[in-house]
Amino acid sequence: IAPAGNEALMGLYRSSNVYCTQCEAEGFRRITYFLDRPDILSVYTVRIEAPHNEAPLLLSNGNPAESGALDNGWHYAVWHDPFPKPSYLFALVAGALGKVADSFTTLSGRTVELGIYVEPGKERLAGYAMDALKRSMKWDEEAFGREYDLDVFNIVAVSDFNMGAMENKGLNVFNDKYVLADEETATDADFANIEAIIAHEYFHNWTGNRITCRDWFQLCLKEGLTVYRDHEFSADQRSRAVKRIAEVRTLRSHQFPEDQGPLAHPVRPRRYREINNFYTATVYEKGSEVVRMIRTILGAETFRAGMDLYFERHDGEAATIEDFVKVFEDVSGRDLAQFGLWYHQAGTPNLTVSSAHNPAAKEFTLEIEQSVPPTPSESRKRLMHIPLAFGLVGAGGQPVNWTAVEGAVVEDGVIHVRRRRHTVRFSGIEERPAVSLNRGFSAPMTLSVHQKADDQFFLAAHDSDSFARWQAFNTLLTDALIAAFRQVLGGKEPAFTAKLAALAGKIAGDDTLEPAYRALALTLPGEADIARDIGKGIDPDAIFAAREALARTIAAANREGFSALYESLGDDGPYTPEAGSAGRRALRNALLDYLSLLPEGAALAARHFNTATNMTDRAAALAVLAHRHAGSRQAEEALATFEARYRGDALVLDKWFQIQASVPGAQTVDKVRELMQHQAFSIANPNRMRSLIGTFSSANQTGFHRADGEGYRLFAETVLEVEKRNPQVAARLATALRSWRSLEPGRLAKARDALLKIAKAENLSADLRDIVERTLA
Repeated sequence: IAPAGNEALMGLYRSSNVYCTQCEAEGFRRITYFLDRPDILSVYTVRIEAPHNEAPLLLSNGNPAESGALDNGWHYAVWHDPFPKPSYLFALVAGALGKVADSFTTLSGRTVELGIYVEPGKERLAGYAMDALKRSMKWDEEAFGREYDLDVFNIVAVSDFNMGAMENKGLNVFNDKYVLADEETATDADFANIEAIIAHEYFHNWTGNRITCRDWFQLCLKEGLTVYRDHEFSADQRSRAVKRIAEVRTLRSHQFPEDQGPLAHPVRPRRYREINNFYTATVYEKGSEVVRMIRTILGAETFRAGMDLYFERHDGEAATIEDFVKVFEDVSGRDLAQFGLWYHQAGTPNLTVSSAHNPAAKEFTLEIEQSVPPTPSESRKRLMHIPLAFGLVGAGGQPVNWTAVEGAVVEDGVIHVRRRRHTVRFSGIEERPAVSLNRGFSAPMTLSVHQKADDQFFLAAHDSDSFARWQAFNTLLTDALIAAFRQVLGGKEPAFTAKLAALAGKIAGDDTLEPAYRALALTLPGEADIARDIGKGIDPDAIFAAREALARTIAAANREGFSALYESLGDDGPYTPEAGSAGRRALRNALLDYLSLLPEGAALAARHFNTATNMTDRAAALAVLAHRHAGSRQAEEALATFEARYRGDALVLDKWFQIQASVPGAQTVDKVRELMQHQAFSIANPNRMRSLIGTFSSANQTGFHRADGEGYRLFAETVLEVEKRNPQVAARLATALRSWRSLEPGRLAKARDALLKIAKAENLSADLRDIVERTLA
């Protein structure tokens, strides 16, 4: 064991002179011989000895049992965890750290001592994390009846960490970017992420620790369920409507491409070569959506009864997906066998929907057809149980009721799609309604709806379901962008309807909508999302041109309204990360992005940057200057000012790297190479790698997919270099080319060459070889 030289950051390693561990999934075997499987549950008593001057703090799982001095300046501490746990939850931390202390009184009146340990001098940055922890503990008692079970709960923040955080029993270890925050160094998004990830790891105490997984095939049992729980927590802390839209945007950007490409796998995989590669969006995000669908199908009350039975029946056990689904069958009396395909079958299902109205018979009909596209190793698919939440909307925006329905089971506003085709007839419908589908995003699927654009415009203005209303406008934007993409490929100037730009202005100024909601609505579909919807023959430069043209059209059409609203949203009051204030900043910064495209836009963005009193506004303005006005005097001055101000603060400089790595255009490849030589960059640190190389390869479509293949060459070289130190990080980076087959022929050939270069390298790790071979298959 050589912790100081352990750059893979698995097992026992050192981060900034602090000894720490990461044992999930198979790190404990790097520390000692053991039956290193999640179904081997043991009670641990841990004795730690170390020189007091080097490691005055000695932490492990459970409760402190004993401590004292030893000879020669050494000391010891004994920790005992009374709850049986698998080896992947073992944790040890030893070093010199500062502490933020607090306490929490549980529902039954027990006092739990809370500690967050950070690099000395950064204690002031851990206050929000502590507050989020206490809110998480209270929420879990109220929402799920789960009380904390130990006398202490500790969090340690380290700067070298492969993931976001780790739920070790009683001793969570965190990437410091998800703990440290104040208004000067963290954005509103950072605060929200800290809140969500603190909650996620705490919630694992019951869904993951007290009830763990029989084997790693059941990973979604703890991760999908806990993501669902942290999503619900965040929705209750902030805005449920805004949170739901953000969740779906993430799912579509990260999980849908996984389901539609060579790395597709079921929520519960049937096989794996390297378990580290299955901590995926499918397991986490789609796994969460499967839990949400159970709640949709059964209702909130029955779902809670099922969760209570799950905790009662399986506490202290290593459980399976079948165990989880069975409790819901038992409390509801329903057969969920067909629904279980969501766990066992890969791919994103599609529903094709058309409608017809017979005014003479006062009958409205929905024709629904289900299909599931083939995925690797699964060419034939079985029909799934899809809960389709819907509404019929009248001309005044009011809900339209029916007197009878036939053709499918319809309960509480949900059509249960279980066959290949359904003809659903609603009686008592005098006038043709607009159809609002997949309300609340009731199922992780795609929809092909034969619906007039006028209906989409109507729903975007009047739908009572906030998600469906956002979706209607987003669909209009997507359709316009795909048409513009084809115009660009044909050598034409993109053209957009005045009606679309006017609707954007109407949404921006609608005070009945939350500012954060309006900010999300005004955010155009991402370039990768548009590419996914187009499917084949992707030219990223043409997509970028189409998107820029639409943004300029919307900005020009709404210049006066956007300017007035932008000015009205200025706030001279003290900063707070709460949802209302964050939403107003989000809307103002979204408007800044549009206004920066107009004459004097660079001057406006520079003023925004120079007068910013918090990191949210400062980083937003810097991104606008760097992206919209690359190379301008204002952009270069702002980048230099930002670097000088935050030199020495690695987490803030990550934002500086990230903003430059995502600058659109062919020139960014050369800039990334230059930044890799920057004194603040380290190829050995996962946060630095993600901020620069990860951002460039996953969030810069025009730079990464440069037509001459230089972006792919940089990517291949860097992945192979990182792999020598940290195979897990290299494998994650390599997933950036999972959709390479959708590219136009010239780029496709160059992307394949980059993947082959990696595949042919000698002594590849199992992590990287697995990803590359499956991507090429």
